[in-house]
Amino acid sequence: MTEVVIIGGTSGIGFELARHYVGQGRAVVLTGRDRDRAAKAAAELDGGETGGSARGIGLNLAEPATVAAALGDVGEVDRLALVAVDRDQNTVARYDHDKAAYLTTVKLVGYTQVVHALMSRLPKDASVLLFGGAARERPYPGSTTVSIVNGGITGMVATLAAELAPVRVNAIHPGAVADTPFWAGGAALLDALAQRTLTGRLPTMADVVAASVFLLESPAVNAVDLTVDGGWRP
Repeated sequence: MTEVVIIGGTSGIGFELARHYVGQGRAVVLTGRDRDRAAKAAAELDGGETGGSARGIGLNLAEPATVAAALGDVGEVDRLALVAVDRDQNTVARYDHDKAAYLTTVKLVGYTQVVHALMSRLPKDASVLLFGGAARERPYPGSTTVSIVNGGITGMVATLAAELAPVRVNAIHPGAVADTPFWAGGAALLDALAQRTLTGRLPTMADVVAASVFLLESPAVNAVDLTVDGGWRP
């Protein structure tokens, strides 16, 4: 049986994506930096009558040398989503190279190391989804490293799609997602941001999950960077 692997599936969008696939009757492996938290998150996902299942494993993208061992008992993977995200507030004027190195390792080196570790277990009809962010095109004060690494995701999509073909590789770049834990307590700012979209609303986690499933499942979509932000306008 093939598995769905969600790197960074203990909360937020990753957890909701795991919920979707368990609800589809799939066997899901979700990861988190803390093994116990990952196991607890997996236990919350009940496949019910669908027969889906979830299990959690500990995996730290900031320690790439440990990734292969952490994924050692994962079987054949036909859907791989790299959702794990971290953020920092970093400017060139007050550059913190330690924070920058950490985030770069997590998002670029760590993501690539996961694909490297699993590539022999990806069948020809598998697909990979990388999570970036709209800051790649719309920097904001303090987004120096965030914008750089999310821009790097675009380069990663291009090279992985070429190297892994016919395995499909796509990326999704959400803007502000209204109901994620990150934005809890930010209602006033979210309202202001929503007014700058053509839809008059910001995407929700359900919206991002739906777009993620499209990228993972559509056999005709490959090497695509999809921005999900409600039609942002400056």
